Order: sequence, then C-alpha cells, then structure tokens
Amino acid sequence: MSNGAMWGWIGGIAGSVLGLAGGIIGTYFSIRNTNGPLERSFMIKSAVVCWIAILIFLGLLLGLPDPYRYFMWIPYSILLPLGIICGNRRQQAIRQQESQKEQVDGTR
Repeated sequence: MSNGAMWGWIGGIAGSVLGLAGGIIGTYFSIRNTNGPLERSFMIKSAVVCWIAILIFLGLLLGLPDPYRYFMWIPYSILLPLGIICGNRRQQAIRQQESQKEQVDGTR
C-alpha cells in the first residue's frame, strides 16, 4: 500500500468516526434540550426516522452501481431540507401547545 493510499484510508476512517460521533452528540442534545414530554417524544421519533433515512441513503449510495447511485442525491437534497423545515415547524407548534397547557395548569 502506498503512502498516499494509507493516508486516504486514515482520513476516510477518521472522517467517518467524527461524523458518526457528531451525529450521536447532536441527537443526544436535541433530545436532552426539549421542554416537555410531547416535544421529547416528537424529537425521539424524529431522530429515529432521520437515522434510518440516512442509513438507507448511505447503504444505497454504497451499494448501487455507478451511474445509479448519483441519482440518490436528488431525493436526498430535496427531502432533507423539507424534513428539517417541517420538523422545526412541528416542534415549534408542540412548544407553543405545551407552554399554553402549562400556563392553563399553572393558573388553576
């Protein structure tokens, strides 16, 4: 194995480990920083859906033959931003719902 190939493998493995660690830490803090039980439940479900979707995307990206795997970027680049926008809106609606419920329960 040449020196350049070895550094390529080291970079690929290190990048994968750092990316996975970042995803795990981001998921943990997204769930930890929720304000109520409904929001926490939503965030756990969202995290599971995102992890499954990304694993499927990566599996198809690595498993499909050369011309077809590039087409996987089209739905990914459309569905990821839409999912983020819809998820953020839903989380904000849950926060407002829980804060209104808390205000009603607190005034009694």
